[in-house]
Amino acid sequence: MTSPARRSTSPSPRPTSPAQRATSAARPGSPEQSGAIVAVDVGGTTVKGMVRVGEVVLDRVVVPTLGPVDHADAVGGPALAAVTAVVDRLAAAATAAGNPLAAIGLCTPGVVDAETGTVLVAVNLDWHDLPLAALLRDRYGVPVAVAHDARAAATAEIAARTAAGRDVTEMVFIPIGTGVSASLVVDGRLVVGAAGGAGEVGHVCVRPGGEQCTCGQRGCVEVYASARNIRRRYREGGGTIDGATDEIVAAVDTDPVAAAVWDDAVDALAAGIAILSAVLDPAVVVVGGGLGESGERLLAPLRTAVDARLGWRPAPRIEQSLAGSGAGLAGAALLARTAAGSSPAETAPAAATAPAAATTPAPPAATAPAAGQDPTS
Repeated sequence: MTSPARRSTSPSPRPTSPAQRATSAARPGSPEQSGAIVAVDVGGTTVKGMVRVGEVVLDRVVVPTLGPVDHADAVGGPALAAVTAVVDRLAAAATAAGNPLAAIGLCTPGVVDAETGTVLVAVNLDWHDLPLAALLRDRYGVPVAVAHDARAAATAEIAARTAAGRDVTEMVFIPIGTGVSASLVVDGRLVVGAAGGAGEVGHVCVRPGGEQCTCGQRGCVEVYASARNIRRRYREGGGTIDGATDEIVAAVDTDPVAAAVWDDAVDALAAGIAILSAVLDPAVVVVGGGLGESGERLLAPLRTAVDARLGWRPAPRIEQSLAGSGAGLAGAALLARTAAGSSPAETAPAAATAPAAATTPAPPAATAPAAGQDPTS
C-alpha cells in the first residue's frame, strides 16, 4: 500500500461499488428514506436478515443456508430459497406494521459483480452466474443492492473506526466465519479488483498439497482457519466437543486436539496475512466475523506468527473489529438504505462523489447479531 509521502496528488476517483456508495451514504445529511428496508447477510451456514424503519428494528430472522427446497433444480438452489424465505418473512413483518418494503440490501460470499448484482461464483453456495439482484427485484418490485460480504462488512467497520478516531486509510479487514475473505482499503477506498474478486485471501494456498478446499485447490487458508473447517478438523481429529467453534476455541488450553487444530488455524491465517502485508503494506489488519470475537486468544498468537513470518519488515498492527460479528448485516443495511433512493429499475444505488470512509458509525441495531445465531457461522 502506498505511503502518504508517495501518494498521487491527482483527484481521487469516484467510488464505483455499491459498498463504497453505501459507506458514503452514511454521512451526516444524507436523506432518510421512507418505508422499510431489509438487510440480508448470506453465509455458508446461515442466512441472517433484519427489517427496519429508520432506526427501529421490526424483526430479525436466521435460517439455515442449505436447507431443503421443493425442487432440487430450482434457480439458485437451497441458498436462494433460504434468502427468499428470509425476505418473505421480513417483508410480511413490515407490511403488518404498516410500512411498505422500500429496498433490499444483501451481502454474499464469492466473486460478485456488484454493479449488476450478479454472483459470478460462490463455491460454498453452489452459485454460478446468478443474477441475484434481478431475481429479487422481479420478485419484490423494489430496488436491490448486492455486494461482496467482506466489503459490505468493511463499510460498517470503516464507519465504526472513523467514528472512534481510528485509522482507516490503509487497512485490511478480514471477517472470519464459514469462509475467510478480506476487504482491502487503499487510501481510504475499498478495492474491488478487475473482476470483483479482490481480497480472496481464503483461497490463497499456504500449504501446497494440503487439505482439499471447496474451491478445488489444496492447502488454502480457509481449509484451516475458517470456523466451519476448525469444527470439521477438530471432529476428524477425534475431538469430543459437539458444539460451536467458540466452544472448541475456549478449550484450547485443556484439549490437545483443540490446541493442535487452533495452532494450524493461526498458522494458516498468519501465512495469508503475511502475504497480504508483503504486497500491500497495510497499517492495520482488522480481524472480524464470529471468530474475531475470540479477541486476544486469537490476536496474541496471530501477531507473534505474522511478525515471525515477515522477518525483516515491520508487521502491521492486528486489531479486533469494532463493528463486531454483525458487521455484514450492518453493511447490508447501509446498502439497502442507499438503494432505497434509486429507481425500481436499478440494481445498484446511484453513484456518489464522497470518499469511501464514512463519518458516522453503522446503526447500532444493524450491528448486533441476530437472536439465536452461532456468532462463528
